[in-house]
Amino acid sequence: MDTMGQQDTTLIPLAERMRPQSLEDLAGQDHIVGPHTLLGRALRSGKIFPVIFWGPPGCGKTTLARLVAKHTGLRFRSFSAVTSGVKELREVVALAEHTRGTTGKPTILFVDEIHRFNKAQQDAFLPHVESGLIVLVGATTQNPSFELIPPLLSRTRVLVLRPLDEGAIKKILVRAIHNRDRGLGALKLEVTQEALDLLAATSGGDARVALNNLEAAALYVVKQKGEQKGLIISIDSVKASIATRSLPYDKDGEEHYNLISAFHKSLRGGDVQASLYWLYRMLEAGEDPLFIARRMIRVATEDVGLADPQALQVAVSAFDAFERVGPPEGELALAEAAAYLALAPKSNALYLAEKEVKREIKRTGAQPVPLHIRNAPAKLMKKLGYGKGYLYPHNYPGARVRQEYLPPRLKKRVFYRPTDRGFEGQLLNKAAPHKKDLGKDKS
Repeated sequence: MDTMGQQDTTLIPLAERMRPQSLEDLAGQDHIVGPHTLLGRALRSGKIFPVIFWGPPGCGKTTLARLVAKHTGLRFRSFSAVTSGVKELREVVALAEHTRGTTGKPTILFVDEIHRFNKAQQDAFLPHVESGLIVLVGATTQNPSFELIPPLLSRTRVLVLRPLDEGAIKKILVRAIHNRDRGLGALKLEVTQEALDLLAATSGGDARVALNNLEAAALYVVKQKGEQKGLIISIDSVKASIATRSLPYDKDGEEHYNLISAFHKSLRGGDVQASLYWLYRMLEAGEDPLFIARRMIRVATEDVGLADPQALQVAVSAFDAFERVGPPEGELALAEAAAYLALAPKSNALYLAEKEVKREIKRTGAQPVPLHIRNAPAKLMKKLGYGKGYLYPHNYPGARVRQEYLPPRLKKRVFYRPTDRGFEGQLLNKAAPHKKDLGKDKS
């Protein structure tokens, strides 16, 4: 039978069929499309401005772009950064110029995954955005601050879409189950609360994943029991049909930096539970374990320091252990180091000293080495006073003697100010005879 001109909607994925048809149907994004928001007010009055929608997969970026076109009535052209380039952009610009010439109105250009464009390709948008020929609507899962060129960022507004919470996901699922025109309503399915909870929990905040899993569970039930009345999607049918949801992670994007930051700050803050959680979040998502181990070496020197000198050895040993045995056995060595670092006493005194010493060197340049602590291997050097007046500490009680080691201009300058925490407190008590000067800058 000839079906040209007609489309069997059952061949279209449920997630596509159930795209919201109005702003009110867009779940979980009231903070940017609500009646009193900038975008919400603009769209409800038929207006729009250049905008970048930034958010995780399945939160509604593409749907929102289509609603922009629907509410403004402007010509809408979709452009994929994955399959299109400057040549296709020229064609879009030519059509936009024709549209403006005949209607006097700009064209909305929706660019999905805009972060995939390189600098030259992004530059190509600028003159047309500036002239108002096109209203750029971009969508990206990556932080625009890292991925978009500053001139393009300055000409657009970045609106952040949130991951959908489980309540929003359940609302979307229930709507799909009962909608007869676009959803599964014709099948007259019921879904148990446990099944609904599992579908929401395994979606990762992605509406597309949730709807795909719902559709898979529905097809599984129909295949098992036929199209009879009273079909029920149970938790077992969901478990039997859904795909495993992998953890969202981008080793080169913002999530990479977010997770390692959370890990570092948890270690610094002494929260061992959070430290282990973020460690395994990264490991399970596929992060390079040695990258994590290197960060723990940094924590050992920057945040623990001499409050517990053993921390550096523990961190380095964890690095070596993972290199020797690899996963999964080596992961426990990383966990041991993470727990140790989180529980260790903290001091950033050495870290602060490093920064202060570098600032001083930059400020005062190459100060001369005092004569009395210079090496004097030649007679001429001795004649010039090299090494003259040097006091050999081992000739004195406790191998300690008061003498100046800093250049005269920096006499009594204090860089390292030990804390009284952990082992560093013991070092403070064992300081040199001029220990009273520690912590007191007399420059």
